[in-house]
Amino acid sequence: MPQQSFAQAPNPLDSRIMKTPSAVARRAFFYLQECGHLKAGENHHTSRQNLQSFLFAVVLNGKGSLTYEGRQFQLEGGDCFFIDCRAAHSYQSDAQDPWELLWIHFNGCTSEEYYKLFTAQLQPVFHPVSTVKFVSLLQEIMRLNAETYADTEVLTSGLIVNLLTMLLTVNSIAEENDTALQAKLKTVLAHIDANFTGEIRLDDLAKRFDISKYYLTREFKRAYGETIFQHIIALRINYAKRLLRFTDKSVEEISALCGFNDQSYFSKQFKKAENVTCLAFRRRWRD
Repeated sequence: MPQQSFAQAPNPLDSRIMKTPSAVARRAFFYLQECGHLKAGENHHTSRQNLQSFLFAVVLNGKGSLTYEGRQFQLEGGDCFFIDCRAAHSYQSDAQDPWELLWIHFNGCTSEEYYKLFTAQLQPVFHPVSTVKFVSLLQEIMRLNAETYADTEVLTSGLIVNLLTMLLTVNSIAEENDTALQAKLKTVLAHIDANFTGEIRLDDLAKRFDISKYYLTREFKRAYGETIFQHIIALRINYAKRLLRFTDKSVEEISALCGFNDQSYFSKQFKKAENVTCLAFRRRWRD
């Protein structure tokens, strides 16, 4: 059973909206459990574990601390945190400078998978370049759920998707300031997209664009969510799908046209991507 304890100063300014999701929302949507705006008292403290929920919060002002998975984090205005509430955690406001928070508890759909993707690139506590979009989105969720309408749950689900998308692209937003790096990566990407059927070697890319191959490998994946090799394979598979659908060329010919030197390897990569053989794909998609 969820275990939780609360201790806080009396009568904090706490604007809280609580929701009980419908059976449809639990089955099909991301759904809101609670959201709110809190101006904490000096003794505001929350401790929980085994709670089936995900919590995202923005610190608007003041200070506080979060203990999560055995680690303690100090937070202040402009910081955010995103945690899986099944893990033991606690958070409290600073005694001298109590924090002001906007927060949301949600669950449903693929929340856990999104959270895994988030933790693969960021710590539970992070400091975005700006919190304006996060604040605006949470306020919109609060306004939408202040009353209940027929489409409140599906609209809320869409807003939670927007929130999760923002969380997964925090690094990308921050790195937009590094315009030189972004410009170089876009040039590399354009070169790969124009030449994917030929032989593309990492050493050649590094030399051509005057960049360390290790740095290029890391930053390309951070920017585009896949390795250079994965991107090339995806381009080749997409081209193969077009040739299978709209030409009568043999699998061997298509393999060569797409840049594969080994037809067997091409067939293996195609089935891995599409879960069917080349010829089965052709039969299914032919007009």
